[in-house]
Amino acid sequence: MQVIEFQTRQMEFPTARFGYLRDSTGALADIDELRRRIAADGYLFIRGLIDRDAVLEARRVVMEHLQEQDALVEGTPVMEGVMPRDGRSVGMKRVAYRPEVLRVLEAPELWSFYRRLYGEEPATFTHKWLRAVGNEKFTGSHMDVVYMGRGSERVNTVWIPFGDIPIAQGTLAVCEASHRLDSFARVRETYGRSDVDRDRTQGWFSEDPEEIRERFGGRWLTADVRAGDIITFGLYTLHGSTNNTTDRFRISCDVRYQPASEPMDERWGGDSPTGHYATAAVPMAEARTRWGL
Repeated sequence: MQVIEFQTRQMEFPTARFGYLRDSTGALADIDELRRRIAADGYLFIRGLIDRDAVLEARRVVMEHLQEQDALVEGTPVMEGVMPRDGRSVGMKRVAYRPEVLRVLEAPELWSFYRRLYGEEPATFTHKWLRAVGNEKFTGSHMDVVYMGRGSERVNTVWIPFGDIPIAQGTLAVCEASHRLDSFARVRETYGRSDVDRDRTQGWFSEDPEEIRERFGGRWLTADVRAGDIITFGLYTLHGSTNNTTDRFRISCDVRYQPASEPMDERWGGDSPTGHYATAAVPMAEARTRWGL
């Protein structure tokens, strides 16, 4: 048993309310079983899907970029990603489209996987969400639909760790079955139909995972991850991350795939995606009061 910093809470792990992701690596050859699992659980966790050496080469490129931006502690091994205690914010857009990095984000293994999952040709968003997450930083609980819900309902996010990342360094956590449980229906019907640009609402639904579990149910799940692993989930699966309590950057990227035959959110596709265009003006607490949540 260990104590994990999870957003604004300290939680014991593993427990009945905060446990391990189900490993679906063994079911990789059975596409019908994978479809059943993602429909039931809201996610798939697959180890070693992407070539590990390719991921580590992409990590090297990212770490050298951080070094060039003076974001690493001088004299420490570059591949370790050691950061100053107060961290540092570094722009990642330029390095996200380097060939070595795109080899991972648009890996042939991912194209093949989503082709099988959808039963048709996939497409991917042009924009890539590559992040270097610093000290004491985390991602709050949210559903992706509020950020990219103007196209296909079958968008899947794939979370890709750029290295071996323990839970204490900030791993993805999902709220199991939150995409389908009746207890989350009101959340999906209100928050899940909002749009951060149209409504100018904040994107994070909560920074308190225990509040979510106590009010709406579900179990929070996470795991230590390794280079080559992926976690994929749909637009309505509530998720966030544990806190990075180490002295090393957590490097990861969110990439979006969808069936090529379905419309794509115009903010994220094409040669020059526009991205978000509005600034949040409505606090989530105010929006939740309005929604009766």
